[in-house]
Amino acid sequence: MKIETGMENNTTDSCDGGDCDSCPTDPTLLIDSKQAIHALSGKWKLEILFTLMHGGVRFGALRRALVPVTQHMLTAQLRELERDGLISRKVLAEKPLQVAYELTDSAWGLTPAFRELLTWSKIHGRRRRTAASETTLGAELA
Repeated sequence: MKIETGMENNTTDSCDGGDCDSCPTDPTLLIDSKQAIHALSGKWKLEILFTLMHGGVRFGALRRALVPVTQHMLTAQLRELERDGLISRKVLAEKPLQVAYELTDSAWGLTPAFRELLTWSKIHGRRRRTAASETTLGAELA
């Protein structure tokens, strides 16, 4: 009599190539995911991209919009975003020298993902804020 525990190792069974628990993750998919995550990860990158969705912005205005970012950090994040092809940098022919940044077509392609993030934040952000305020209130009462 064979008793099944649900813990059997089915790794020797062939698969039709679909998504299943016993199939290894496609290495190409992992590489593509890592590239996307790296391009968007950074302390200020998403905030920069969201700010630029309203149009081109000069460096100073961008820095004021993202207080408390430091000039050094903002410059580093902008350089990485430019290197990854998500923003373009334009030097304006003015004195003193002015620089403006805007989203590239590649970054505009992220608009559906940004909309989903905003939707997620509206749904789940309230829960986090409520939980955080309850925790703070509980600490004050203790």
